[in-house]
Amino acid sequence: MRKSAVVIIAMLLSACSSSDDTKSYYQLPAPSQPAVQASSEGNRQLWVEQISVPDYLASNGVVYQTTDVQYVIASNNLWASPLDQQLRTTLVANLSNQLPGWVVASQPLGSTQDTLSVTVTGFHGRYDGRAIVSGEWLLKHQGRVIKRPFHIELKQQKDGYDELVKVLAQGWQQEASAIGREINSLP
Repeated sequence: MRKSAVVIIAMLLSACSSSDDTKSYYQLPAPSQPAVQASSEGNRQLWVEQISVPDYLASNGVVYQTTDVQYVIASNNLWASPLDQQLRTTLVANLSNQLPGWVVASQPLGSTQDTLSVTVTGFHGRYDGRAIVSGEWLLKHQGRVIKRPFHIELKQQKDGYDELVKVLAQGWQQEASAIGREINSLP
């Protein structure tokens, strides 16, 4: 009887330890509406030049803030592709949906294009159940430069990395909408 109990405990411990090594990969969800295809002739043009992220966000792991001063980079909950690329791809898609009459691209379009650069300083979960999306963007439009900071905090309704990634994507979509509104208001 004792031998079987030891074997069962050993099996349970090995099952628990092997599940710790399971890696999950996350991709920001694509916008709900398909991007409108447009010809570049006669349309306004916007080049999303770059999305910059600090080193702690540039790692493969999803970031979680555990205290006011401490951040943890997950080792088993990873971005499926580099975060800056995901942010750029989804921003281009979101702005393409929001800016009819514009061609929005992640590569240079020509000499008359507007240029958008974004620096993301926060894109993480926090110990109080909030997702943080923060930074600033810079738009070069017809010789003018427009610079806007942003800071979005959204409450997670459920625990877990799946929910965190969905809420972070929602915050990024909100900022894309704000950028789109600003661009639409330009002459």
